[in-house]
Formats: sequence, C-alpha cells, structure tokens
Amino acid sequence: METTIDNKLFYRNLTRISLPIALQSLMLAMVAAADALMLGRVAQEQMTAVSLATQIQFVQNMFIFSATSAGAILGAQYWGKGDKKTLENIFNLMLWFCGIVSILFFAACELCPQVLMGIFTNEAQLNEIGSSYLRIAGWSYLITGVSQCYLAIMKVTEQVKAGAFISSMAVITNIIFNSIFIFGLFGAPRMEANGAALATTIARIIELALCIILSAGKDYIRPALSRFLTVPKVLIGDFAKQCLPLMGGSLCWGIGFTSYTAIMGHMGVDAAAANSIAAVVRDLVCCACNGIGSAAGIMVGNELGAGNLELGKKYGIKLKNISYVIGFISTAIVLAVTPAVVHGVILTDSAREYLIGMMVIMSIYMIGRCVNTVTINGVLDGGGDTLFDMYSLIVCMWMIAIPLALAGAFLFQWSPLAVYACTCLDEVGKIPWVMYRFRKYKWVKDLTR
Repeated sequence: METTIDNKLFYRNLTRISLPIALQSLMLAMVAAADALMLGRVAQEQMTAVSLATQIQFVQNMFIFSATSAGAILGAQYWGKGDKKTLENIFNLMLWFCGIVSILFFAACELCPQVLMGIFTNEAQLNEIGSSYLRIAGWSYLITGVSQCYLAIMKVTEQVKAGAFISSMAVITNIIFNSIFIFGLFGAPRMEANGAALATTIARIIELALCIILSAGKDYIRPALSRFLTVPKVLIGDFAKQCLPLMGGSLCWGIGFTSYTAIMGHMGVDAAAANSIAAVVRDLVCCACNGIGSAAGIMVGNELGAGNLELGKKYGIKLKNISYVIGFISTAIVLAVTPAVVHGVILTDSAREYLIGMMVIMSIYMIGRCVNTVTINGVLDGGGDTLFDMYSLIVCMWMIAIPLALAGAFLFQWSPLAVYACTCLDEVGKIPWVMYRFRKYKWVKDLTR
C-alpha cells in the first residue's frame, strides 16, 4: 500500500515547529540589526568595527552549531522512538563540547583581541574600537554555548514555543540595554560600541537563567548530571559520526563567510560599512528559511527514527519543493526593502551606492540560500547525510568563490560590487549538485539503535 501524506497534519506540524524557530531566528538577527541601526546613528566607524568584531562569535557559533546540530539529528530520531534516557546522554555530550569551545573563545577575546581584529581590518581606528568591544562581549561568549544546548534540546522535544520565548526575552532585553548603554539614556554612561557589548552580555545571562528555570518543568529534558562523566561509548561514536562532518561543513562555511567579511573589510571603510548593513538584511530575511530548514530536519528525523522511511522520504521531497517558494519570496522582500534600508542609516554617498548594488546582488543569492538551507541543513542532515555539506562547501566556496574574491580584491583591483558578487556565487552555483545528491536518497535511513 502506497504511503500518502496527510497534508493537513503535515502543514500543521510544519507551522507548529517552523514558526517558533523562525521567530527565534528573527529575534537573534534583530540583535545585529539593532546594533547596526543604533551604532549607525552614532558613527559609521562604530557600526563597522562592531560588525567586524562580531565575526569572532560567528566563528564560535560554527563550532557550537556542529555540536547542537549533531545532538538535534540524533535527538529528533530518538524522540521519534520515545527514548528519553538517550536524549539526556546526548544533552551531556553537547554540554561537554560547547563548554570547552566557549572557554577557548572567551580566553582569546580577553587575552588577544587586537590580534583577532587584525584578521578583519588594517584600519587602526576600527581595530581599537573592535578590541574594546571584544573584551566585554567575550563574557557573553562564555555563556552562549550552554544556553544553545538547552535551546537545541527544546527544539527536538516539542518545546519550540519555550525556546522561542527564551530567545525573544533575551533579544528584547538586549535591544533595551543597547539603547540605554549606546546612547547613555536614563543617566547611564554613553558607551557606544562598548554599550552594545555590555547589553549582549546581560542578555546572555538572562537567556541562560530562563533556560535553566523553564527546563526544571515536568515535561522537559534536562542533562543527566549523575551520568555526566559516563556517557555510553557507542553513543559517543554515533555523536562524533554526525558532529565531525557537521563541524567540517560549519567551519568551511563559517570561516569562508568570515573570509568574505575580511576581504570586504580590506577594501575600505565604505565597502565594509555597506557590507555590514547588507549582512544584517540577509540574516533578517533568512529567518523564514532557517525556520523551515530546522523544521525539515525535525519532521524528517522523527519519521525516520520511528521507522516510517517512506513517509520521511515524501516529507523531504515536499519540503524541498517548498524551499524554492521561500527563496523567490525572499528575493522579492530584499528588493522591496532596499529603499528603506539605504536611507535608514548614516552612510557616505559612496557607501550608499555600494549598498544599493549589494542588495540587488543579494536578492538573487537568496534563492540559493533558501533552497540549500532547507535541503542540506534540513532534509539531508535529518537523515544523517552530513558529509555532503562539507564536500559542496569545499568545492563551491573554497575552490571557486573565495579564490575569485581574493583575486578580484587584491590582484585585479575589481570594484567592491564585483568582489561582493563573487562572494555570492557559491549558494546559487551549487543548486544543481544539491538536487542531484537529494535524488540519490542516501539520507533516507534510521540512525537509532
């Protein structure tokens, strides 16, 4: 008997899971948007320096993402199977990994912030502002890894509303304290870029506190502290099998994206400023595909873990088709908001011209970004096919896009817009390869024991 999709159930579950995650993604992106808009009203240099400095946390997030995604892949399938004890052990593994990463990045920000900033800019003023920002924001990096483990477990155990609430509260707190400390409101000192760092740190403390408090509830999965040092070796192996390819892919993508920022940062303050604003818009518009992508991994993983392989396969096909619709809608949104964005911050005439061109280029890029996020990070990862992402990034980003951008910026002296276009090639260019991999259906498998 042929397996059919109950469309009403499918869309109800997709909406129930994706909307809170998309909201969570939107709220996180709003922090960067608030930083850019508020600091953009102070000075272009303040905004640009903070945008460059936050690339350090971006790289840290790639490590954290690999661990929490590996936990989510296994967790979704074990949740579909109904094995809560193994979920607690997976939680322990994530905390181990993310805790170590957070400590290392915190130490780097406190001990050598000038060296870190030197990677992204050769402008002394930007280095000084960014280094001061990192010394304060580094404390938030110490906390982030732990709270992200809690939020990842909430996503796969049908507590997505709680996760969205926590992230929303943290972001609202961040924005409020941003305005207070950046501009010196209500008698507070006017701290500008340092105020944004302090606001972020306070928000992360509140986020972790809410995670711990809410997870004390009856229906939540918590780390099994009594087994914290005795996770089964078989599960460690399964976790590593998912985490290592994800880490490779995350680092390829994260360091590649950071390289794009560094390249644009060395093309002058105007190009760096325009790129900073374009990046904020990109992250805001990508929230919908992030939500659909996360929901895709959970929905497909639940069915595969429960042994419903044919239904999981059909879910994946339907979600892949939806990703194209989200991509074209995102293109239209980017073009529609361009006039408001261009006139919303204080920029030089040159930076404003660069920003207009970048927005047009990014509108095309959004199609590839949405399709690849849902298909690779959602459907393929949901079935454990995590190696493909790393392969595609090595070829499309590291062998094509980055060399072209480097050559254009430093060898051929191309315009900043031509270099920016090179940085957008990888997502659009790999769509045919992604579709070929998808149709091989290697991702249709049960990972549970």
